[in-house]
Amino acid sequence: MLHDPTFWVAVAFVLFIAALVYFKVPGLIAGALDSRADKIKSDLDEAETLLTEAQDLLATYQKKQRDAAEEAKQIKASAEEEAGRIAQHGEERLVAALARREKLAMDRIAQAETNALEELTARTVDIALDATREILAGKVSADKADAMLDDAIKELPGRLN
Repeated sequence: MLHDPTFWVAVAFVLFIAALVYFKVPGLIAGALDSRADKIKSDLDEAETLLTEAQDLLATYQKKQRDAAEEAKQIKASAEEEAGRIAQHGEERLVAALARREKLAMDRIAQAETNALEELTARTVDIALDATREILAGKVSADKADAMLDDAIKELPGRLN
């Protein structure tokens, strides 16, 4: 048995295990594994906490984004409404300005027509008077012309009223 290598391997193995137990190696290994397990567990807990915080932040930012998008829609709608009011007000002012200009133009046209009629009437009267003078100068005697002039002067106050 002392010459058998299996025996010596078994003795070396038993001595090795005894040395490990004597120096408390399994406890050290178990303690190292336990501390490593505790560290991993604390890292996992911290990671879970960070994940929860990240999800909360994500939810907060998503809510803020939705709120900002809604506010942007409201601002856009308000701006479109204001632009419509401004356009309508501008159109009303333009229509009123065009109506005033049209009325002014119509007044000027009416004044021009009145002036033209007055000028035409005055020229017609001048032409008629010139023609009457020529006719009367050539055909009417001086006595008769004086009588007609006196009659016209007498009728003049009645015609002026």
